[in-house]
Amino acid sequence: MDWTGRQQERLATARGDAPADLVFTGGKVVNLFTGALEEVDVAVRLGRVVGLGSYQGRRTVDLGGAFLCPAFMEGHIHVESSLLAPAELAKAMVPHGTCALVGDPHEIGNVLGLAGVEAMLAASRDLPMEFFFMAPSCVPATPLEDSGADLEAGDLERLARHGRVLGLAEMMNFPGAAGGDPGVLAKLRAFRHRPMDGHAPLLGGKALNAYLTAGPQSEHEATLRSEGAEKLARGMWLMIRQGTSAKNLDELIPLVNPVTERRCLLVNDDLQADTLAQRGHLDHLLRLAVGHGVDPISALRMVTLNPARRFGLPRRGAVAPGWRADLVVLDDLKSFKVRQVYHGGELVAQDGKCLHPCATAFPDVARNTMRLAPLVAQSFQVKAGGPQARVIGLLEDQLITESLVEDTPQKDGLLAADASRDLARLAVVERHQASGRIGFGLVKGLGLREGALASTVAHDSHNLMVAGMDDVSMLTAARRLKELGGGWVVTRGEQVLAELPLPLAGLMSDQPLDTVLAGLKDLGAAVGKVCSHPDPFMPISFLALPVIPHLKISDRGLIDVDAFAPVELFTK
Repeated sequence: MDWTGRQQERLATARGDAPADLVFTGGKVVNLFTGALEEVDVAVRLGRVVGLGSYQGRRTVDLGGAFLCPAFMEGHIHVESSLLAPAELAKAMVPHGTCALVGDPHEIGNVLGLAGVEAMLAASRDLPMEFFFMAPSCVPATPLEDSGADLEAGDLERLARHGRVLGLAEMMNFPGAAGGDPGVLAKLRAFRHRPMDGHAPLLGGKALNAYLTAGPQSEHEATLRSEGAEKLARGMWLMIRQGTSAKNLDELIPLVNPVTERRCLLVNDDLQADTLAQRGHLDHLLRLAVGHGVDPISALRMVTLNPARRFGLPRRGAVAPGWRADLVVLDDLKSFKVRQVYHGGELVAQDGKCLHPCATAFPDVARNTMRLAPLVAQSFQVKAGGPQARVIGLLEDQLITESLVEDTPQKDGLLAADASRDLARLAVVERHQASGRIGFGLVKGLGLREGALASTVAHDSHNLMVAGMDDVSMLTAARRLKELGGGWVVTRGEQVLAELPLPLAGLMSDQPLDTVLAGLKDLGAAVGKVCSHPDPFMPISFLALPVIPHLKISDRGLIDVDAFAPVELFTK
């Protein structure tokens, strides 16, 4: 049936001349336009709400006083950070009320380029929720690191033609955007009439003015209330983030009021599978927001109507005639416990279980992406080149790091770790071209006592990151990840204590959610044997992100993010 035919049938139902496919009765309908709760029937025909009033239907759902509201929409997330392929992520998210997300696939883009992004698009079809994406704007994120690919303006223009690519993803090269770099401007030009996401932590004043003039319109990296207030005042969409590692909701939620609410979204950004399983998805953020005193209906707008408007998705995010029948049945507007989820009028989840098949396979192009030069124990040795060294300092629940200077830990003239000062060694091994390039550094706050932790999830270029206390443990970890095709590993000496294979681009598992959760549990137990940090892998992965202040590391060495330039490990 063509569009006209479908509309004729919907109109007949809306007029009351033909029965609906489905009618919800006996509930409280959340009206996001007026803020009212309406005790009225809701009729659905061919995947759309067609009327609110008194209707007859082939099927009737008695809500028994429950709340009917639009399904939730995630406004900014990286699918890869869940460690799950899209099919498994959908299976995990849908029972929490989510029927759509807007992802930035720059993680897999940094490993496989255009082929990786297209693989992500292919792997996210035919699922009980929509996967929309933004075209990655910064692959690699900066010229201070080496990724597996480059995405230029022409590649992005090709992606722009895909129906599920909505705009340009987070513009992390804020110096290039504000400074008018021709390559950056070419990417912005390609999306100048479409949504463009920002990424400019701590940027303010005239530099922020220039950045916004270039084109980005949103911010998910705000960490200070004053920063969020300035960016709202300058017209940005404020994405209030509460993910696995970065937790900014407590700081930013007081900025939400009846005026600013229309420009605010609740987002996760990076959400690991076990975090999702333990706390929920956007339903969790709703609970937090309401717990902070936000009106429940205002909170709901930030995960429904607001993201739909921000990304130009018409007739989504509300319960109204002609709007998509992506609906959630909630027990109340405080716990936001999800009873049922409907996607296009079809029941896809009930009482915490996904009812729809989620079997879309990930293309094989994402396999076998580990290309490492030969490694030996000496590969991780560095001469102690000065009495003091720069150290990356971790901050709890933040991606921002401190730039510290400590007396150089050394042994036999070589850079060493020092558990007594909570100093671990870092190595970032280039893993895309087998160049043999390794960047070295130190990190404080990881709580590593012995052994090593290694990951091929290392934002955004996703080289091989190793944090360790000795050469042998670090070598064991790196070699094991090459054998696995990527993942996470905990080692002690020559012993592998636990591992989580991530063979899809070194970023995602090809296994079901339960298998990944079991692997994460085993990994957590092994971490406890060598490290005091409760969940070190996500913080480790962001140590390699040279667009988040203040000090970071890549395969080329330490990077002063404030200066957007390399800096020596040892001070003079």
